[in-house]
Amino acid sequence: MRLILLFWMCIFSTVINADATADFAKWKLNLKPEIIAQGVSAELTDKIIDSLNYIPKVIELDRRQPEGTMTHEQYLNKVIPESKVIAARTHFKTNKKLLLQAQNKSGVEARFIVALWGKETHFGKITGNYHVPSALATLAFDGRRASFFRKELLAAAKIIAGGHIKLELMLGSWAGAMGNCQFMPSSFLRFAVDANGDGKKDIWSDKQDIFASMANYLSVSGWQKDKTWGRQVKLTKAFSSYRFGKKHSQPLSEWQKQGVRRADLTDLPTTEINAYLISPGGEKGRIYLVYNNFDVLMKWNRSHYFATGVGYLADRIGYPKID
Repeated sequence: MRLILLFWMCIFSTVINADATADFAKWKLNLKPEIIAQGVSAELTDKIIDSLNYIPKVIELDRRQPEGTMTHEQYLNKVIPESKVIAARTHFKTNKKLLLQAQNKSGVEARFIVALWGKETHFGKITGNYHVPSALATLAFDGRRASFFRKELLAAAKIIAGGHIKLELMLGSWAGAMGNCQFMPSSFLRFAVDANGDGKKDIWSDKQDIFASMANYLSVSGWQKDKTWGRQVKLTKAFSSYRFGKKHSQPLSEWQKQGVRRADLTDLPTTEINAYLISPGGEKGRIYLVYNNFDVLMKWNRSHYFATGVGYLADRIGYPKID
């Protein structure tokens, strides 16, 4: 009975996908005026439209609900194991010249650039192999977030027209995030940098452009170069005695008065900087005081897990000897 059910489900899915593919073929033709309006030639516009394929897997991934959740501690252990820390330090040293160029230009410490690179694509090893224009077109056609993905598709067309990447080589995630930086096309247009002056902003294969673009994103988003992201702390009073969240931001001196201490229970820094408490792992998990740069990391990915993960990896990288 189960096999019969699976058979008919497969048949039904095939029919649905065939209908969607036929409707998609008609739908994509209406994109031409909008793409041309981005400054794309008619000839290239036709090539872009011809390249767009409906990808059922993209719809499946977009609609899939997570099967489970990880605690914050499990997240740190799984996503940032010791092997990734070692790899990050190695990549830091190997790419020191380009990283320091990006750091000096942007004011963003190299360790944060490496941490983001490691978190997003495992240092360029996992960048996605979906044809970005097709993935974006599929999501725009699907309709759930049609307006957003249509704008991203038009931005992708503009990038191709600018000569930054060939149409067939514009690869990324199923949701359209591209290259080592995992920029959406609109983020590419705003933050990507041609650091080597070759006329291309290559976030797929050119490390100089990759590092400069990541650093530029953080810098333009408000990164404070003389500050860090935050720190793990200990509470010397009951958890319920403290107020958590950005709306309760106050100077470190006030947190010191309220019994908040460094993780080793020594006094907080005397620097006059505002901070707020977060507890991604709940009362029993790690507690952090976070600063402005944490908020900048949140602009990259609006997840406390992600932002603390980047900060955690950057701290573990530390300041390795790179001479």
